[in-house]
Amino acid sequence: MGDFNMQAQILAPAAILVLWSIIMLFWMAGTRLPAIKKSGSGLSEAKPGGRGQDLEGVIPDKVNWKAHNYAHLMEQPTIFYATVVILAIAGAGSWDVLLAWVYVALRIVHSIWQATVNKVNIRFLLFLISTIALLILAIRAVMATLLADPGVLA
Repeated sequence: MGDFNMQAQILAPAAILVLWSIIMLFWMAGTRLPAIKKSGSGLSEAKPGGRGQDLEGVIPDKVNWKAHNYAHLMEQPTIFYATVVILAIAGAGSWDVLLAWVYVALRIVHSIWQATVNKVNIRFLLFLISTIALLILAIRAVMATLLADPGVLA
């Protein structure tokens, strides 16, 4: 039963990051839509096939920061999700769970920082530390799979 418990524990940070990504989506929409309306270029006037990037220079940068962060949450965290699933299947340890929480906490702080203050030096530091946590998790996932002894299961 201990193994199942650790599997659930390693998946919890991923579930929280999914929820956080949805919160960022709503934050982005909640600030972007009023800014679009204020700019005079409403959604009904948008060109066919228009994309969020088309709003660069149209609405204030500070409003676009939320969209930039939301895009970031659709990038590197996909590697995190895969890593966490690998560890959940192969067997996560307490260090894996801790590193997963560190990664998620840093990504949430990174989001808040980028969406509000957005000073690049601090944002980069948060990204770098979270990436190191992800790197260690990825190495542990490789170890959990390549070094697994299939004979133990027989």
